[in-house]
Amino acid sequence: MKQIVHVDMDAFFAAVEQRDNPALRGKPVVIGGDPHRRGVVSTASYEARKFGIHSAMPLREAYERCPRAVFLPGNHAKYHRVALQIQGIFSNYTPLVEPVSLDEAFLDVSGCEQLFGDAVQIGTAIKKRIAGELGLTASVGIAPNKLLAKLASDLEKPDGFVVITREKAEKVLKDLPVSRLWGVGKATEQILAGLGVKTIGALAALPIETLRRLFGTSGEELHRLAQGIDNRPVEPFWEPKSVGNELTFERDISDPEAIRLTLLQLSEHVAWRLRQAGVAGQTVTVKFRDEGFHTITRSRSLPESVDTSETVYRTAVELWRLSGWMGKRLRLVGVSVSHLGAPGAVQMDLFAAGPQKILKRQELERTMDALRERHGEPVIRRASLLSGTDARAPRDPKTGNDR
Repeated sequence: MKQIVHVDMDAFFAAVEQRDNPALRGKPVVIGGDPHRRGVVSTASYEARKFGIHSAMPLREAYERCPRAVFLPGNHAKYHRVALQIQGIFSNYTPLVEPVSLDEAFLDVSGCEQLFGDAVQIGTAIKKRIAGELGLTASVGIAPNKLLAKLASDLEKPDGFVVITREKAEKVLKDLPVSRLWGVGKATEQILAGLGVKTIGALAALPIETLRRLFGTSGEELHRLAQGIDNRPVEPFWEPKSVGNELTFERDISDPEAIRLTLLQLSEHVAWRLRQAGVAGQTVTVKFRDEGFHTITRSRSLPESVDTSETVYRTAVELWRLSGWMGKRLRLVGVSVSHLGAPGAVQMDLFAAGPQKILKRQELERTMDALRERHGEPVIRRASLLSGTDARAPRDPKTGNDR
């Protein structure tokens, strides 16, 4: 029988700020930035959550709900340092640690009884160390698999400690909403609601044939999860599935030149992150959100994996042009690259004249990387990205693309 521990830090970013500044303790704290500018809530303290403020809420709405809240931009470098300290505590008990994000992780402590006791003793020790050494609280869930451990850690937040045994699983699951299961998004939830299925217990009672007919092989996984069965292992080492960045504008924009330059800036950063990670990707995706919060994504698979900003950018621009959203007022633009793997020797740029030109571009971008690493990011930039100037990249008179 597996023994899985799920540790979830309570309002992590806000809690770190309250720990480091005693004047903030007991006050509603919102991490995300200036509420009078465009942006969303990253984390809200539990004092702020009493006003209905939650992650991903527009900052302006959070301010309307609680004008007296303290709004902070956040310090992600500090949060990362604290997260490393937390992971250091985890590693004292088991090498099988799977970080899900900065503030939560799964630990497989099966077989650690002789050294540290059972999962309950280990979970208790971890909570005490996080509180004593770091001055923070964590909610801990313990169960025989990842699904149940994750649900357990969320049942009595903040500062919770819940154990779900195999025998208790059915009782715990039956009244929870189906949205608490992995793989159940809004679309799946709506389909199930059409069948009168709103709880995990009701989902568990559905014949597996019905779920197969509705969702294919995913229906079989839903059936297993509804029974509390989850065979996924804790994976201490995992590869990122994609690399991406997005930008939310302070004001909605429709200027094609501004959007084009934003796509260029995002593509440069994404490509730089790919090269830093030593990977390349074969699928480029763009994301757009308009003034009404409607969101679309468009993707294109390339013949070869890429890690150069030139190809990422030109593909992104082409996807934008084909999206039908040119001329729309946008509040958010994003670029990502997925299907990652080792970079190839030569990347076949759809827009390049030949291999020699491709190799020159790759060499140029790696030279730029070296300069930025030595002297800082601002040392070299494209002319079209210089703020406060009218500089623009030379354009091809026929295609309108940068030369």
